[in-house]
Amino acid sequence: MKPHYLLFASFFALFFACQKKYDLPSIAKNTDWKSKTISPYPQNLTGNPDSGFYFLTNGAYLGSGIPYDLMKKRVERNREKFAHKSGLASEYGFAIFETIQGVEVMNGTCFSCHAGKVNGNVILGLGNSLNDNQTNLTFPAKLMNWRVRKKYKNDSMTIAAFEDFGNYFKLMAPYIHTVNPGVNPAARIAEACMRYRNPVDLSYTSESQYDVREYNLASDIPALWHMQKKNALYYTAVGRGDFTKLLFQASVLGIKDSTAARVAQKKFVHIAAWINSIEPPKYPAKIDFKKAALGKQIFQKKCQGCHGTYDKPETYPNKVISITKIGTDPLYASYGSDSRIVDWYNKSWFAQSNPRSWFEPERGYIAPPLDGIWATAPYLHNGSVPTIYQVLKSNSRPKKWKRSKDSKKYDWEKLGWKYKDKNRGKGVMTYDTTLPGYGNQGHTFADSLSENYRWALVEYLKTL
Repeated sequence: MKPHYLLFASFFALFFACQKKYDLPSIAKNTDWKSKTISPYPQNLTGNPDSGFYFLTNGAYLGSGIPYDLMKKRVERNREKFAHKSGLASEYGFAIFETIQGVEVMNGTCFSCHAGKVNGNVILGLGNSLNDNQTNLTFPAKLMNWRVRKKYKNDSMTIAAFEDFGNYFKLMAPYIHTVNPGVNPAARIAEACMRYRNPVDLSYTSESQYDVREYNLASDIPALWHMQKKNALYYTAVGRGDFTKLLFQASVLGIKDSTAARVAQKKFVHIAAWINSIEPPKYPAKIDFKKAALGKQIFQKKCQGCHGTYDKPETYPNKVISITKIGTDPLYASYGSDSRIVDWYNKSWFAQSNPRSWFEPERGYIAPPLDGIWATAPYLHNGSVPTIYQVLKSNSRPKKWKRSKDSKKYDWEKLGWKYKDKNRGKGVMTYDTTLPGYGNQGHTFADSLSENYRWALVEYLKTL
């Protein structure tokens, strides 16, 4: 592999792993509440969806990046093939743009995470769960910085166009690799980058603002269209207030300061409009509507209280379910409450300027909307369950399971990824539910159903 390709491919991994030191927060105690309803916050809905899609794919909101000159030959041979080799579902996952210095750079867009594939088809807004994020990027990040600074040492504009990205990538690289495939360290990227930003103006500081734990707890990637119904973002509903500020946090990897952040935030008004315009994908295979009608009755009795209704007009309760009641792995919720980024964020430009956003972690998980659920495997907040059927029958969930990166290997019966049980070892694309924070327990509400009723419920979920 050529050195310049290694540099860029390593950046686009941004989701990686094999952590052996388990520096864990204390697991949250049982809560004295069962559920909480998150109230709405007024959002700016005046944006233009077409402008939003342009900004998403244009990439300028990222601020800085790798000099495009390093990657030009490789990328321009075949953009689609390059995206695939970089672990992206689509060439929309990276952008080439001009910085304020007038230098062309390359960086990852929101679609590096939020463009997934099912049955060979790219679905924009779907989480890219087929990416394997288990490589430690510490050395590649140092190598990238060395190469760029050596090659362009007499070109101050190119160095300036790379500097912010180079600094933050190097600082976050030791912390973002994951211990399982398919999960995403987006929250960890923000945590690792923001610790080297002044909270007042977001400028670079060489002194860490807070400590982070060594162990990285990553999550499944929620579908973007779920934002249309939510009053808070992220699995623990920690993201409150204005969504435009919460959405553009990926920019902290490359933006210079709060002045650049304000420019990006204004563009995200349009990006939010695009997200609000997208439709969840329709199930493309045959549906037994008679069976689905029975499943709908079961859903109304067992599920809609948390996940909402899907007849017009649709409803969604925005309920956070306590770790006591839901029973799923509690460590991610505990980690969110334990992280020092919460205090930093709430004292920062994000929370102290209008429109405000702030962090308010809960010791529980929000019950997500189920629009397009058939396409969003794997399931639970940590992506530990490969199919819908197994969400509904907890004793059928595999302890260790291996799937292919081929998106056509989809289980149309159980709704999710085809897999092989992997009793020993890890191996490529093997998910280990015995690791801290990645357990597949909990959400046992459908365990009491008969097999006939369970399959009817699966059939109904195809219609959402």
